[in-house]
Amino acid sequence: MQTNFTPDQLRDPDLAAANQVLRTCVHCGFCTATCPTFRLLGDELDSPRGRIYLIKDMLEAGRPAGELEAKHIDRCLSCLSCMTTCPSGVHYMHLVDHARTHIARTFRRPWHERALRAVLAAVLPYPARFRAALRLARLGRGLARLLPTTHPLGQRVAAMLALAPARLPTEAATAPGVYPAQGTRRGRVALLAGCAQQALAPEINAATIRLLTRMGVEVVVPAAAGCCGALTHHMGLHDPALAAAAANIAAWCAEADGAGLDAIVVNASGCGTVVKDYGFMFRTAAEPLRAQAARVAALAVDISEYLTRLDYAPSRPPPGLRVAYHAACSLQHGQQITEEPKGLLTRAGFTVVEPAEAFLCCGSAGTYNLMQPEIAGRLRARKLETLGALTPDLIAAGNIGCITQLAGGGVPVVHTVALLDWMAGGPAPEMGGVAGAPVATVAGARPEPGRV
Repeated sequence: MQTNFTPDQLRDPDLAAANQVLRTCVHCGFCTATCPTFRLLGDELDSPRGRIYLIKDMLEAGRPAGELEAKHIDRCLSCLSCMTTCPSGVHYMHLVDHARTHIARTFRRPWHERALRAVLAAVLPYPARFRAALRLARLGRGLARLLPTTHPLGQRVAAMLALAPARLPTEAATAPGVYPAQGTRRGRVALLAGCAQQALAPEINAATIRLLTRMGVEVVVPAAAGCCGALTHHMGLHDPALAAAAANIAAWCAEADGAGLDAIVVNASGCGTVVKDYGFMFRTAAEPLRAQAARVAALAVDISEYLTRLDYAPSRPPPGLRVAYHAACSLQHGQQITEEPKGLLTRAGFTVVEPAEAFLCCGSAGTYNLMQPEIAGRLRARKLETLGALTPDLIAAGNIGCITQLAGGGVPVVHTVALLDWMAGGPAPEMGGVAGAPVATVAGARPEPGRV
């Protein structure tokens, strides 16, 4: 694609990076075939190619974003299916992230959208605040039918209440500290405890720690590490995202320089995609932060990658269960991890099946199902239909957003690591669940750190 940025514009490193991405695009349109919003809406501006043209025009002109750009870029799920499909290697993720930041800085949204985004940014990255919000949502679920769903704010509040769990998790949030390896120590890792996942499904971290420590891996959860920055990053809130990421980088580098780290393990694939991109996000930062960010990005691994590296093996007999594997977009497209989760589940004794259109997003996409509930609802229905056609006993996924989005569809949804922990000697996941509950809960006591 030919671009016409001026030399002055290209002195801005963000515009220079955008220019490089734009010039890679050859207009072929292969991306439209796998774009969820284009397949649903049929509008060229709701395809990656159409959004690329909008972004190019906006950035080249050096003008503020308008309603047109905000509308169609807001509709992008950032599922990154287009990056998997693209034969030219267009790094759409970096381009759309920059466009979101430009929109956030230059476009004044309607008051109700500003209010919603402000609430989400102030609540979701903070587990204690999010747990408090979930308690309030439980009280408000009965009032959802009274909301004016003809207004966008009413639609979004109704979507938030619908996604709130019918019961709160009984597992406590992951305590900071060091969880010692059992037997001979094979490694030492930091675990990203996360933010929303700690409020919605703390049992995922508990299962991860149990499994890794039984396999001889010491797990550290630094007190200073928190949200990876993904939630605010994808809303275009650049500075809060970088602040969250910088805190994590400092905490993990302190551990790496102290007792050492073999890896930084992430069990929420949306977070993993962002942590692995820290090097790019801090490419213009002053040293030593720039080098530390690149170091952290190189250490980051999804839990399925690390368990494969450790040669995971089950200790229980095969359970005789048929598992539909849902590939989270951030895992299959963002991190290009496709075989490891399926291979681990198969090794654990499950019969693993995959749905048609496995490349399509379920509609969760971070906060997308809260801000675009109508499109997200259609994608959820489509995904549940293809998963249900497999007649599975349960659905496995590696991302808390997908687990929340797909819950309540008639088939239990369980994190992959909870199933692997079970088959390697951990407690069985609670697969019956409760109608409307967003996650399966894992029975058993929370592991206690050896020291804090």
